[in-house]
Amino acid sequence: MAKRGGFPGGGMPGNMSNLMKQAQRMQRQMEESAKELETAEFTATAGGGAVEVTVTGKKEVTKVKLDPEAVDPDDVEMLEDVIMAAVNEALRKADEASAANMAKLTGGLGGFGL
Repeated sequence: MAKRGGFPGGGMPGNMSNLMKQAQRMQRQMEESAKELETAEFTATAGGGAVEVTVTGKKEVTKVKLDPEAVDPDDVEMLEDVIMAAVNEALRKADEASAANMAKLTGGLGGFGL
């Protein structure tokens, strides 16, 4: 008579153990990658290089560099727009790096709905 319940052949518990080990290893890798990403810097320019902005992976602006010729007291609005464009581009680069990093780590997990 066949056994009820349990795992046929005893293979599943070993597979579950391996799966848990892989999950723990992936979690460590994700934590390490997140730390690296937080300290990475992403720089973007706008206005033909008149404005340069640097942000971290934590999305903190760490540097804003302005070409003195970009500072026109009669057209402050243009400078504001150029700064905003540079900040948004630097943040987009940080987001892309984060997404690429996550895809690299989870690339083999498509079957789990992640």
